[in-house]
Amino acid sequence: MRRFLTLAAVLLLPGIASAQVAAGPTLSAVRAKGFVDCAVSPGTPGFGAPDSQGIYRGLDPDSCRAVAAAVFGDVSRARFVPVASGQRPTSVQTGAVDIVTSTFTWSHSRDTANALNFAAINFYDGQSFLVRASANIRTPRDLDGAAICATAGSTSELNVADWARANNIRYRPVVFERADEARAAYISGRCDAYSTDASQLAAVRSAMTNPAEHIVLDDRISKEPLAMAVRHGDDQWMDIVRWSFYALVEAEELGITQANVDEMLNSQIPAIRRLLGQSGDHGPMMGLDRRWAYNIIKALGNYGEIYDRHLGPNTSIGLPRGVNNLWNRGGLMYVPPIR
Repeated sequence: MRRFLTLAAVLLLPGIASAQVAAGPTLSAVRAKGFVDCAVSPGTPGFGAPDSQGIYRGLDPDSCRAVAAAVFGDVSRARFVPVASGQRPTSVQTGAVDIVTSTFTWSHSRDTANALNFAAINFYDGQSFLVRASANIRTPRDLDGAAICATAGSTSELNVADWARANNIRYRPVVFERADEARAAYISGRCDAYSTDASQLAAVRSAMTNPAEHIVLDDRISKEPLAMAVRHGDDQWMDIVRWSFYALVEAEELGITQANVDEMLNSQIPAIRRLLGQSGDHGPMMGLDRRWAYNIIKALGNYGEIYDRHLGPNTSIGLPRGVNNLWNRGGLMYVPPIR
């Protein structure tokens, strides 16, 4: 029987010199324009929002910057395009952006009917409700007859409808195209509750004038695996986006930080040597430099450092790691081995 080997497999055969895989269509286009363009939320604290100087900060912008570091060795080559929830699939399908990094839930219809590929989950979440403490609402069932704000075209809008139908709950939907409009409507009193991912609700609450006047209900009405998405048809680009994020998680598991990454170049631990490009051809297998992961960690740190910077205990949001901790610390963050 005739056997066929992939190019990556051929490169690893004894006696055959390694070479960099040629750039595919998206990688070529990204290099030609000199930037990675990412769709981001118009403004969700902790996940993606412009600071006082207009620079996007958060878990999602840093996930995009990781790809820019892998491709160019320069996080400043990431550009951010604020996109409303309902326009996220179209933005990447049409080529307006190269990646969606915008609290984007991985779902079956988005993966198939919308012709997207989800590269990696960067945050595990679930949907809940933000309510006023004075309203004496303690569970979602207490919202029977309430007006609930949500964002049009988002999984949040669909989840509320499904939850209400399944639990025989009557409610009045108050829907807006943009998340910031829905938040403003809740704050102004146009609705009794605002529903979206619980982590985003915690971020919204933290930014309010009097956070103690609002609570995020403990109940979760959905699973929300938030992930980076690319368009169908370019497996190399999906690999680059996926492994750029995986490198952050692998670095945390191996104890590699932004501060010690240069020292770790001298490590004799095989997994560290492969990740940092001291052995193997893992960068060239994707059309990248051998130092692709080193460049990411040097610029951004590991996943834990990014989480702490934007969402952790020393931020106004203060989200516990919970299920977003490493797999060997009781969480779900687990990546395939780099070997």
